[in-house]
Amino acid sequence: MCGIAGAVNFKLSYEQINRTMFHRGPDDQNGFLDANVDLYHLRLSILDISGGIQPMTLEDRFTIIFNGQIYNHNELRKKYQVTGSTYSDTETILLLYRKVGTEFINDLEGMFVFAIYDSQEQTLFIARDRAGKKPLYYYYDNEKLVFASELNCLKSQLPLQLKQEHFYTYLRTGSFYGDNTPYENVSELSAGSFLLIDCKNINIKHQKWWSINPFYSQNNSDNLDEAIEKVDGFLNTSVQRRVASSDLEVGSFLSGGIDSGIVTAIASKYNNNLKTFTVSFDGEYDEAPLAKLVAERYGTNHTEIKISFEDLKLNLEKIISNYGEPFFDSSAIPSYYVSKEAKKYVTVILNGDGADELFGGYRRYVPFSKYDFFKSSSGVKNIAGIVKDLLPLPHNKKNIYNYIFRLFSLASKNSLEVYLSAGVDIFEDFEKNIIHSGEDYLAEMRHDFNDIVNADISGLKKIMNMDFNSNLFSDLLVKMDIANMAHSLEGRSPFLCKEILEYAPGMNDSFKINNKSTKYLLRTLAKKYLPEELLNQPKRGFEIPLRHWVENDLREIVNDYVGADTSFSRQMIKKEFIDGLINNKIKIPAEKRAKMLWTLMSMEIWYKKTYLA
Repeated sequence: MCGIAGAVNFKLSYEQINRTMFHRGPDDQNGFLDANVDLYHLRLSILDISGGIQPMTLEDRFTIIFNGQIYNHNELRKKYQVTGSTYSDTETILLLYRKVGTEFINDLEGMFVFAIYDSQEQTLFIARDRAGKKPLYYYYDNEKLVFASELNCLKSQLPLQLKQEHFYTYLRTGSFYGDNTPYENVSELSAGSFLLIDCKNINIKHQKWWSINPFYSQNNSDNLDEAIEKVDGFLNTSVQRRVASSDLEVGSFLSGGIDSGIVTAIASKYNNNLKTFTVSFDGEYDEAPLAKLVAERYGTNHTEIKISFEDLKLNLEKIISNYGEPFFDSSAIPSYYVSKEAKKYVTVILNGDGADELFGGYRRYVPFSKYDFFKSSSGVKNIAGIVKDLLPLPHNKKNIYNYIFRLFSLASKNSLEVYLSAGVDIFEDFEKNIIHSGEDYLAEMRHDFNDIVNADISGLKKIMNMDFNSNLFSDLLVKMDIANMAHSLEGRSPFLCKEILEYAPGMNDSFKINNKSTKYLLRTLAKKYLPEELLNQPKRGFEIPLRHWVENDLREIVNDYVGADTSFSRQMIKKEFIDGLINNKIKIPAEKRAKMLWTLMSMEIWYKKTYLA
């Protein structure tokens, strides 16, 4: 929706904010200055276009800058019996804060980051939504605080220094875990958290106000029919709110899958002329025919968008640099192009983000529904390790042999390494080639992981819990926020509503994975909404030809960045290993090699084009 920036004991450069974040708020830009507090807002006008101008001040005391959308704000005005001069959700937040302080945050349903300054108390309250849909990064060194919606904006304000130990985590996980970033003294405000800042003494208190973890331990007794009815009701309410909370037209991404199909089907009930969009890529599986079946069934205003990667070489550095940090997820590339095309038609778009993590959509969940690999005995690990070492390496990630190989690999691992192998699987089995001090650079992640693994929950719930906290937060939501907002497009995710976040984790495991069927509950619900041809389609997502890119189209770029003698990677990875990767002299599955090289290339592009720029 917008971009925000602020500071305590530091004067912002509004010019640099506009240069780095204009795409987040092209409709209006305004600042606010009081004592040692500086606030700035860039607006993408969607709700109460005339009355929602920010920064917004109430009673010459409370001033807010806000990025996001509160979908139940009209309900909260009635609940707390507050009235205002606009119908903006921004004003609703101020009215609630004035009346009950910070407690109202538990009632909010939406995606948000906001900062409220109290000029009388000289305090700043900064809060982020449950899942972490809307981003916020902040620099703090005991003398000043500077925050912004994007890392590139912070970099434009301050001479930031590298935090090299965080890059080891990036190499293993593909992201910066939790609140870590590439920079010294810079943190990401974690999902479901808030900051309380004393602006006089520049003291900060960080507090977690919501976590999904307890909801995985709250096993509910609903049978399948009851669970389907509840999820259906939650989704209808969620979609209706997200369609209604906009003065602009709301569209919907429509793939050939069940997540976007269900969202589109429900959205069509609340928008008689819903615009839907399907994309296909050169040389890839074409979902357009399946999506067209849904569009025809609900009479949507449907557009099929054909996307080519022919100009990828020209756009690669720009796309990766948008993230402000090394970002390994190669599906950021198609996400960028999809958002660019969708923006030509709408400013607000519905998507299916979160459905896989909450309802069991990944194929890797299937074995964890049968066996808790996190609790394997030493005997099982030893035998599995011997068998894995005897098997030839797989080179096709989709065939049954690769599946069997991965099972033996998982069973041979210990603790956190099981999770990393089951998920991103970048440097697993080759981590000894990472040069570090010997300290456990995964200690923070391992601590959080152990809390989940030692909980009295199933192996399936453990991996889904970790995926929500790490994969969804640090990768998928970041990917879509940057890709969307690079084109001033707002993405809304009905599956991440408060009600589903607090209900889905406690559902029976068999409602998520049933034998080999993923997302069983949603597939069953889909019978009500979707053509039969869609019901048993496998999850595809944006399956880009990464191996082909690395070995052909982008080979020269990869070699130039990663193979350079002065590459940043050589400070953290053994020279002979990098050279072996470049020259394809290491015994390693081809898909894994491509993923490693892409991870390193993304880091090199960030280092040269962002950090050294």
